[in-house]
Amino acid sequence: MPRRTATMLASTLVLITLLCVGVLIPVPYSEMSPGPTVNTLGEARGEPVLQISGRKTYPTDGHLNMTTVRVTGADYRMNAVEAVYGWLAHDSVVVPHDTLYPDGKTEEESSQENAEEFSQSQESAKVAALKELNIPVTTRVVVATVVKGTPAEGKLHAGDVIRAVDGVAVKEPGDVAKQVTKRDPGQDVVFTIVPAKAAAAAEKAHKDATATEKVVIRTAKSEEGDRAIVGIQAGTDHVFPFTIDIKLADVGGPSAGLMFALGIVDKLTPDAITGGKFVAGTGTIDDKGKVGPIGGIEMKLVGARRAGAEYFLTPADNCAAAASDTPAGLTLIKVDTIDDATKSLEKLRKGDTKSLPSCSKS
Repeated sequence: MPRRTATMLASTLVLITLLCVGVLIPVPYSEMSPGPTVNTLGEARGEPVLQISGRKTYPTDGHLNMTTVRVTGADYRMNAVEAVYGWLAHDSVVVPHDTLYPDGKTEEESSQENAEEFSQSQESAKVAALKELNIPVTTRVVVATVVKGTPAEGKLHAGDVIRAVDGVAVKEPGDVAKQVTKRDPGQDVVFTIVPAKAAAAAEKAHKDATATEKVVIRTAKSEEGDRAIVGIQAGTDHVFPFTIDIKLADVGGPSAGLMFALGIVDKLTPDAITGGKFVAGTGTIDDKGKVGPIGGIEMKLVGARRAGAEYFLTPADNCAAAASDTPAGLTLIKVDTIDDATKSLEKLRKGDTKSLPSCSKS
């Protein structure tokens, strides 16, 4: 066999072997790519994403698209060839597997966590939107969880509204622990509550329940043994003056909060706040309207532009990453609060695009 032919054959065999090894050997990486975008002013699977009843709503125009990122599953292991392809591709990002699924978290556990964050983001979006419109929202402290095997088990339940502890009014979740720890382990503490069922019935009628009852719980020692506990985690709940439902399946995480809030504002505002523009965006939101950063910003920009977006509402803390690789034709608008976003949308309506707050690379 001629030497040249033998060399080519050997090289081909080596290449085939390397490709086989690359396909067969898993690597500890996962892939992120652009996911679907959904207009919060429109419909998903045949029904409106935002449904408001008990309050006058107004026609909307344009788009306020929330954006998503598609990720490989927790149990899926990329091979070396896929990882290299992902690194070279412009519309995907390869990241360490533990970045998406830390501490060996399963896909089911991750999905559950994302669902909980998504639910909380919807609640905060409603609160932030109504506060932006100066519509009163009642906030109350509730029992979020009861730890099994603790003194509170069977006496307090998730959803119970906590009015007072030892006669001291409770205004924030932290007030509960503050009052309980004033007792020594083994002493009784008195909770003044509205039971969960009564609270839920009142909430359904858009009222704040007033009938209360007292529950006496004997405290126990904390695991550290240095303070009294009853075994609950307190949280906050809200009573809205009318019904706001967010209908969107197969989406998780908190990053759509800003766009849900703006969609609610738009439906409750006489004038279409987008001015007919195609606006997309992302960002977490808290009850006070503060916009927080999210992951996968680069992929969300790509997804938004593919959908037709011309403007992208970008959390301030994501601005540098977004500005470093912005798709052509997409203008980034820096936002730190929901108020920033509504003011920028007002500028868009007026055609004052030069004064929009922009993102920089540094």
